Amino acid sequence: MGQTDATTTTPEPSPTLGSGGSGGGAFPPSGGGSGPAPKPKGPGRFTQYKPEQGRTTRIGTLVGAGAIIAWGSIFINNHLTGYEDIEQWWGLMITPGIPILFAVVFGAVAWWLTFSNQACSEFMIGTEGEMKKVNWSSRAEIIGSTKVVILFTLMLAAFLFLFDIVFKFLFSWIGVLKT
Repeated sequence: MGQTDATTTTPEPSPTLGSGGSGGGAFPPSGGGSGPAPKPKGPGRFTQYKPEQGRTTRIGTLVGAGAIIAWGSIFINNHLTGYEDIEQWWGLMITPGIPILFAVVFGAVAWWLTFSNQACSEFMIGTEGEMKKVNWSSRAEIIGSTKVVILFTLMLAAFLFLFDIVFKFLFSWIGVLKT
């Protein structure tokens, strides 16, 4: 006991990614064996994620973000005063430069969030999918409901007007209101 048999073989190491070799292992050979396999080129930062899905929701979101960014740029431009009088070139660039820089930076962030960021894009794609499932009212139902609301509002206004006249008469009669 305790002795090993000379006919026993030791297991060979399993091939790993990039180890070269002729194949037959769990991973494909890299072809050269000299260093790691080259990285596949992926999409850039501003490449659209699933560009054909959720398009309407994404464009609407980007338009809303653009309106807020435009308002922010105008706000910044209106509050940058006193730099127009500087005679040097950098002084003349401050007033238009900062709002433009603000718009470009936040515009790029808005584009990235609405089109390139996977989590935000999936949310907007899901939102558009759910909006398509909504059972929207027909035009006739909306017109009928609008008529009911307007009629009820007019009836309530007439009811409150009558009670106002009654209370005015009552309070004038008992002497609380002097006319």
